[in-house]
Parts: sequence; structure tokens; C-alpha cells
Amino acid sequence: MDAQVTPLLERIDARERELGTAAEQLRTQIDELTARLRELDEEIENLAVTRKTLLALPPTAPEPTEEPPALPAHPAYQQILGTFAEAPGPKRARDLCQALDLPLTAKNIESIRHKLKRLVSLGVLAETEPGLFAQRRP
Repeated sequence: MDAQVTPLLERIDARERELGTAAEQLRTQIDELTARLRELDEEIENLAVTRKTLLALPPTAPEPTEEPPALPAHPAYQQILGTFAEAPGPKRARDLCQALDLPLTAKNIESIRHKLKRLVSLGVLAETEPGLFAQRRP
């Protein structure tokens, strides 16, 4: 063979090997992508079946909502709750008398304590320890 043709043939052989390797790598990638696409299609199909199943279920009854207790009509109850809203935290009847600018007499303290106990019985307040009242948390 001619000395000029041999290097050219070697270059062609090398290029054929490069292209063959690249083609094989692409075939491998195509196989991997095809498998991944098949997995995604199956997952999409499963989600569609799940959606269809859920939509076919009968509706559930809504959970009953607990209505807030009816407060006594006397404005003192609103004032007491307003005091808890302004300065949250546990309070004693004496603290509320001071906050409501009531004279610290036994009659006023007992009246407020009675109202606090009533709010506890209605579920609006909680008596965290004897004589100490706090707002209930949802």
C-alpha cells in the first residue's frame, strides 16, 4: 500500500472507533432514559387511579363545630374578658378588681370571684389552681 494512504486509513479507523463508542454510550443513555420514562408513566397512571378512587368515595360528614358558649348578658363579664385580652396570663379576683378600678372590698372580690367561677363553668376560663384563673387555649 501507498505510504500516503496508510496514515489516512489509520485516522479513519480511529474515527470509526470514536463514533462507535459515542454511539454505544448514546444507546445506553437512551435505554436508561426509556426505563426512567416508563417509571414516570407508571407513577402518573397510579396517581390518576388514586384521584379517580378518591373522587368516587362518598363525601364525609363535616366534623361538628363546637359553638362558643353563650356569655351572660351582664357587661361585667365582657369587662372581665377584656381584661384577660389586654393582659393575658393567670389572674386572681383581686387582680381583676384592681384592673377594673373597683374598690378592694370583700364584696367586690367575692362578686368577681363568682363571675370567674361562672366563666369557668361555661368553659370560657380555666381555674389553673385554686383562685387563679386563665383563658382557655384552643
